[in-house]
Amino acid sequence: MQRQLDEAGLDLIFREARTHNDWQDRAVPPELLRAVFDLAKMAPTSANCSPMRVRFAVSAEAKERLRPALIEGNVEKTMAAPATAIIGHDLDFHEQLPKLFPHTDARAWFVGKPALIETTAFRNGTLQGAYFMLAARALGLDCGPMSGFDNARVDEAFFPGGRIKSNFLCNLGYGEPSALFPRSPRFDFDEVCEIL
Repeated sequence: MQRQLDEAGLDLIFREARTHNDWQDRAVPPELLRAVFDLAKMAPTSANCSPMRVRFAVSAEAKERLRPALIEGNVEKTMAAPATAIIGHDLDFHEQLPKLFPHTDARAWFVGKPALIETTAFRNGTLQGAYFMLAARALGLDCGPMSGFDNARVDEAFFPGGRIKSNFLCNLGYGEPSALFPRSPRFDFDEVCEIL
């Protein structure tokens, strides 16, 4: 049984994966977006809390709802992307813990503790967003994750009611390799890590 990815898999997900800003005119089918989520959801979160919520802006109408929230430098690439995943986290995630973590009363850990709820939702939703990008890359999509938007406007347009908060956006599709910038430097292990 293979216990690690081969070099081609590591290249696909990490070493050759880039943030794309220019996109081929090639649609991403809904079945592929479902497959990305179905893969990403399997990765761990604390108490299996799974707070990530995703809205996929694919239609022209959905993209126009998103446009006013984007900073100027993110408009063109987002409008051109075949899909934009709006990654959010649900502040009522704990209400689903009887289903997701049924062997103990994990819901009780959070009731009446808004700071713990917010921290847990944000941390685990961000973690799931990273899993989501790895899953997308593993299934052949390119990613263009970004901040650079007005969270309140995105929440109003895509997560009304205040229960779900946007975290970041991730354009998805098939990137145009000729438009990539040179890869930026990365730290060496000894610059930022210490084995104690």
